[in-house]
Amino acid sequence: MTHVHVDELDRIELDDGFEWRPVRRWFDIRAFGVNAYAPGASGQVVEEHSESTLGHEEIYLVLRGRARFTVDGNEHELVAGELVFVQDPSLRRGAIALTDDTIVLALGGKPGAPHELSAWEAMFAAVPAAREGRWDDAIRLHVEALAEQPDSAPLLFNLACMESRGGRPLDAILHLGRAIELDPKWAEYAARDTDFDPIRAEPGFPA
Repeated sequence: MTHVHVDELDRIELDDGFEWRPVRRWFDIRAFGVNAYAPGASGQVVEEHSESTLGHEEIYLVLRGRARFTVDGNEHELVAGELVFVQDPSLRRGAIALTDDTIVLALGGKPGAPHELSAWEAMFAAVPAAREGRWDDAIRLHVEALAEQPDSAPLLFNLACMESRGGRPLDAILHLGRAIELDPKWAEYAARDTDFDPIRAEPGFPA
């Protein structure tokens, strides 16, 4: 058995204005998704989103503080120890912290299906390195994730972004091309993503 206090977890401030504390990665949990979140400057503690793409059910537990959840347009103010369960993946949900010390634990998974690691975890984990221009570190995190999910188009696309910024044009073009092969929508994203400006004029750029 291993244990850790939620305040001892890594704290990764995300662009959406909240702080991710990677529970699943810390313990290397493979059976289900679980992470903790704290508010950033915006006060947001759970980003507004749905689980339509993944089909996940989610349950949220307020570990500390207070948070105002909005689920399908309905507001629910929760205090420490209270839970909210969102069974329908299509429902929009999000939460704002009402105290600075708020921590929310989120658990989720798809009914009847084995848990699959989420591509966004590697992307989130790479945020500090990318912010600081440590492209080799950001690339390494994506490569490690791709070893388990070799056909993840989002991971391949994000890896290509990191490689483009990190001075690896050939690798970036290769991985971007593979992402587009798996899902053509990534060509549209690449066409307007400034991460690819350094390599846009390179021979073989696919977008």
